[in-house]
Amino acid sequence: MVGSNAAEAHPIIFQHILRGVHQGAKLVVVDPRATLTAKRAHEHYALEIGSDIALFNSLAHVIIRDKLQNQSFIERATTGFAALQAEVTQWPPERAAAITGIDASRIEHLAHAYASAKRAMICWTLGITEHHNAVDNVFALINLALLRGNVGRPGAGLNPLRGQNNVQGGGDMGALPNRLPGFQDLTDAAVRNRFELAWGVPLSPKPGWNQTQMFEAMADGRLKGLYVIGENPLESEANSHHIERIFDKLDALVVQDLFLTPTAERADVVFPAAASFAESEGTYTNSERRVQLVRSALTPPGEARDDVWIVQALARAMGHPWIDKSAEEVFAEVRELAPNFRGITYARLAMAQGLQWPVPHKDHPGTAVLHTRLWQDPVDPRVPFMPVDFSPPVERPTVDYPLLLTTGRRLAFYNTGVQSNVYAHPHNQGEQVEVALADAERLELTEGMWVRVTSRRGWITGPVHISASLPPGVVFLSFHFPDQVRTNVLSIDATDPRAGTAEFKAAAVRVEKWSPSQEA
Repeated sequence: MVGSNAAEAHPIIFQHILRGVHQGAKLVVVDPRATLTAKRAHEHYALEIGSDIALFNSLAHVIIRDKLQNQSFIERATTGFAALQAEVTQWPPERAAAITGIDASRIEHLAHAYASAKRAMICWTLGITEHHNAVDNVFALINLALLRGNVGRPGAGLNPLRGQNNVQGGGDMGALPNRLPGFQDLTDAAVRNRFELAWGVPLSPKPGWNQTQMFEAMADGRLKGLYVIGENPLESEANSHHIERIFDKLDALVVQDLFLTPTAERADVVFPAAASFAESEGTYTNSERRVQLVRSALTPPGEARDDVWIVQALARAMGHPWIDKSAEEVFAEVRELAPNFRGITYARLAMAQGLQWPVPHKDHPGTAVLHTRLWQDPVDPRVPFMPVDFSPPVERPTVDYPLLLTTGRRLAFYNTGVQSNVYAHPHNQGEQVEVALADAERLELTEGMWVRVTSRRGWITGPVHISASLPPGVVFLSFHFPDQVRTNVLSIDATDPRAGTAEFKAAAVRVEKWSPSQEA
């Protein structure tokens, strides 16, 4: 488990992981912090922030050096092994140890443990993907799995734990700039033709912008209107002050949400959406591609309306003769156009504990394990190894900013607190600035003392919590309480050019004593 505090951020799936541990599986956690997840692990590798690729490449180095790779699988199902070997030859454990802070002997031990397991799964989440080299981090993990043939088999594989409860479902339905529903390639003429015939309109083969690209276009005036559904970017995006400035440049902002978020407060038009799970009809898809049926239990309050109703009404107001369709009718259209969902019906979902796509026909039981084709002959196409090189975080500690801020989640809270902070519960004590014991002693800080945390982009204040889970030189904040501590004022907006993900996990900061009276 890499870059994931699943015990707090994904507590349901973590219970399944612990069940596996109780049945004999070994849990290894790679994370800079000694999180609750790390404390439940058999082994914890506390690497330096942003040094992931150095570790992964070194693990691959040891596996190949000691001839532990699954050579028959590599020859039958992959391409590019020689290029990978050439890259990781440069990463002996001693070199990786100097960058990661993990002893070379422990790197060798981990490589042998992974390579000797009959079945091994790699799980990761935002600790890997919220970096300027997010895609390369994931490629390096995929390389490890391919070296051992840990794909396409039960109990093995690569599992990105989703950040929210229906992120997978959003991608399934085409909420990506280069994909149509069912992850079908927008640039494929045959795919476009199928949708054009059904929708009666031509589709451009040119992919749209991802969120980062949209914000760049807002900054330079190419994008003048924005329609935000179920998102609070003024608080959730890195470098919040910059986000505020570019939002001021918009001619029109429309927000559709369950609550009047800080982003909605700036909007020209707000559509009150019945977006809670208890008021919704439709499907959710979880991390294992399991499509599950959701029925509404509550009537939306006041003038709140279902999201589908709002979109359809907006289309009619813009002159398009859309008729009202239920969630089931919308899903029926998806089934017709996306082969992954063709065999999924509401009737089947109502009788089962969900179905895992792809489900190509109505009698298909669902697909529990993906990529089994890699174990069948012939393998076409083969899977490429993707050699990647290490690059450190964009910001490193300096004399003026001697610490690294990393961010994450806390148990019982959710994103920017829009949904979770409106309820009173015993854990809701607000945000604290977590610092390591060694740094607290050096800075003469005591528990509860107020401090100011400053980065090159801004500053925030809050009470200190001296944490035994942090290594020296690291500060931790969550982003759940922006009304108290606007963590993302500090975050750097350096982004991965392919994923558009900002480097939330590494920003250089300094911490100083502060009195609340100074803010007055």
